[in-house]
Amino acid sequence: MSFSDAEVERYARHLVLREVGGPGQQRLKAARVLIVGAGGLGAPAALYLAAAGVGQITLVDPDTVALSNLQRQVLYDTADEGRVKVEAAAARLTALNPNTRVTPVAELLTEANARALVAGHDLVLDGTDDFATRFAVNAACVAEGVTLVSGAIGRWTGQVGVFAGRPCYRCLVPEIPPDAETCAVVGVVGALAGVIGSMMALEAIKLITNAGDPLTGRLLIYDALAAEVRTVRIGADPGCPACGAATASTG
Repeated sequence: MSFSDAEVERYARHLVLREVGGPGQQRLKAARVLIVGAGGLGAPAALYLAAAGVGQITLVDPDTVALSNLQRQVLYDTADEGRVKVEAAAARLTALNPNTRVTPVAELLTEANARALVAGHDLVLDGTDDFATRFAVNAACVAEGVTLVSGAIGRWTGQVGVFAGRPCYRCLVPEIPPDAETCAVVGVVGALAGVIGSMMALEAIKLITNAGDPLTGRLLIYDALAAEVRTVRIGADPGCPACGAATASTG
């Protein structure tokens, strides 16, 4: 897979990185990434993955752009209010990097369509704020053998984890928390979405290029108010409803 002169110039800062170089940039160009949720986390993640030269990005989100989104969803402008998010996002990403093929899917990801949406992708990023959707994404990734980069934010705290088989996301969150609340209820500082969404993109780039030590089987927790970061290991749950021993033996 060769690069045009324009691509060599565009990706020059990657090409001189020992951990990326020409082979890593080729892997980025060949990569197929699914981003579920084109909101606070999906927006910055999509921008950086398109800028990095990911060859194909599929965006899944059923929503339209609302004025309240613009405090953190930097993929959109005021003029986009009322537009279908994935369509506005596709136009912006294509303008940023015409080498990236963007497929907008204006649908809600559910248990019924999750595997079909995940299939054919090398990596999935989930930045949704609904646990039912998160569980469906995770189950599809386990079933299809696709690595999942998961991010979440609320108030002043964010987290990022990478799940490749076992442990999976449901080893971390086996059931929907009884006190689960969305950002619309508890609030979130806008810049935090940029931090965590960018971390998700960075983990994706590391995974695609085989650079460094991704957060596989670990969860990074960022406390923005205290300016502190800690990382914890996630253990595989033998009774996990998604990847546990009983599930694996019958799946």
